[in-house]
Amino acid sequence: MPKYKRVLLKLSGEVLAGEKHIGIDFGTVRDFALSLAEIRNAGIELSLVIGGGNMLRGRDAEELGYDRVSLDGIGMLGTVMNALAVKTALEKINVPARVLSAIAMPPVAELYNRESARDYLKAGDVVLFAAGTGHPFFSTDTAAALRASELGLDCVIKGTKVDGIYDKDPNKFGDAVFFPKLTYTEAISRNIEVMDTAAFALCRQNNIPVWVISVNNPNWVGNIINGSDVGTIVKE
Repeated sequence: MPKYKRVLLKLSGEVLAGEKHIGIDFGTVRDFALSLAEIRNAGIELSLVIGGGNMLRGRDAEELGYDRVSLDGIGMLGTVMNALAVKTALEKINVPARVLSAIAMPPVAELYNRESARDYLKAGDVVLFAAGTGHPFFSTDTAAALRASELGLDCVIKGTKVDGIYDKDPNKFGDAVFFPKLTYTEAISRNIEVMDTAAFALCRQNNIPVWVISVNNPNWVGNIINGSDVGTIVKE
């Protein structure tokens, strides 16, 4: 039985790039959509925020002196492209999906509205929140925490490349220590980089658990559906 019935899944845009590591690989998107359909068909109200890292490597551009506000605008548009790709793949397998954008762009996406989002989730649609918060200087992690807080969701699930939170990168350090549980305050004080401080603070303020799991685990979908005791849970 699912541990959480109304969840927001936060993912890096790189999960859609496949072996290309940049851009959108539609074979990868198709497989990803099948996984999302499995979660949704288990009776979980599912929403997503997908980053734009497969479209824009902002840190590289910043090092060249490009303007942060302009770069964030490009990144927000990249998240819309990712959301539309996933929506198209979901509809191809007869799963209703909606893209709600923080930036008005009526030809391709609806403008975000809390009441509409609630109605779509209750109806069983997969809802993709795009364009971040609509403002520069805020990450898609913060956008995920904001939407989950506005909608009163049960949990933010952060899908990563590793199986939870460590005190340092386990791919680089063999002595990295794994944390099965953390409080929000511990995550913030340790400067845990899996999500930014603003996102953790929002989740703390609204008492929304953050569940960090690996989407590289072949059973990641089953872990969400079955409420498996894997990964790291951040809550008070």
